Amino acid sequence: MAKKTIADVDVADKTVLMRVDFNVPLDETQAITDDRRVRMALPSINSVLERGGRVILMSHLGRPQGDGNDARFSLKPVAQRLSELLARDVAFASDTVGPDAQAQAAQLRAGESQVLLLENLRFEPGEKQGDTELGQALAAMADVYCNDAFGTCHRTDASMVAVPQAMGTRPKVVGFLVAKEIQYLTDALKNPQRPFVAILGGAKVSDKIAVIKNLISLCDQVLIGGAMAYTFSLAQGGAVGDSLVERDKVGLAEELLAAGGEKLVLPVDTHCGDGFNADCQKQVVPAGQIPDGYEGLDIGPETATRYADIVRQAKTVVWNGPMGVFEMPPFDAGTQAVAQAVAESEGISMIGGGDSAAAVDQLGFADQVSHVSTGGGASLAMLEGRSFAAVDLLDE
Repeated sequence: MAKKTIADVDVADKTVLMRVDFNVPLDETQAITDDRRVRMALPSINSVLERGGRVILMSHLGRPQGDGNDARFSLKPVAQRLSELLARDVAFASDTVGPDAQAQAAQLRAGESQVLLLENLRFEPGEKQGDTELGQALAAMADVYCNDAFGTCHRTDASMVAVPQAMGTRPKVVGFLVAKEIQYLTDALKNPQRPFVAILGGAKVSDKIAVIKNLISLCDQVLIGGAMAYTFSLAQGGAVGDSLVERDKVGLAEELLAAGGEKLVLPVDTHCGDGFNADCQKQVVPAGQIPDGYEGLDIGPETATRYADIVRQAKTVVWNGPMGVFEMPPFDAGTQAVAQAVAESEGISMIGGGDSAAAVDQLGFADQVSHVSTGGGASLAMLEGRSFAAVDLLDE
């Protein structure tokens, strides 16, 4: 069943505690270099404000170590940018559940349509530990809990699990961003229009074992690219030269080849070079015939054409992981060909987060696909068929 969204809750004169993903990149001057994640949270935030509610926002940023250098992970720059985007004041608490946060949260109750951003959740050791007391302290600030942070939905952090557990009978809902992710990555996978094609790239077979196994059972074809293709090639007795391979995963690749049969589609040629740079000596060779001194850096042109043809005929496409070193021309050609085919496909197209999302955005195709996921790890976990406690706890 679908989860209730923030739109389904009466928020007038209520305080909504909203878990968002403001894990934005900052430069050395603490300036935000890409505010996309902040902008994507605006619909859920505005839904509360426009209906007379108050919002307390919580998020993590980076990986603070508690080593005295954590000031660079402060969310204060995000509060400033959010204030600009909302065209209203955004209060900022200098702690997460400490005296300042408690005082500012209490002050919100007397006002209308106000916004408070708490300091970085990961400044609290209990966040990553899923601490119950931290969850209770956060939950005590609000009347409603809203999860709009898909990128951390696969985690059991306190803000994701302990908080909704501590809310009791108070409303626990998803924001619009998480609702959209669930719609595409869960509902579309349950009843896909066919042909259903998955494209999996990236470096390691080990990162995507469960995904490959699950998608083989669901898809009509699973196309393999990226460096993990060379581990499969090695499993077939091919020569991989100096390519990045997982030699300890060859047995696993053999098992996946046997399980996938004709559904598992591998590259037929490889674009390789004698160094990891754009100026290296390059050649295209048949798959499994990479010479010593060379490494595979992209799928070859014949594979790119073949994959593009398969994708264009698909009615549902899921893509996670680039086909090669897409940030280093000319080894971006395979990823570009696949991205263009996905964009031109008339079917439903879902792009996993991380490098796939970056590639589609960089190549200018983001507006031509059905959905670009905001969470690489979470989208992978969902493609594995895993359930999320952070979502299961929310109201149907």
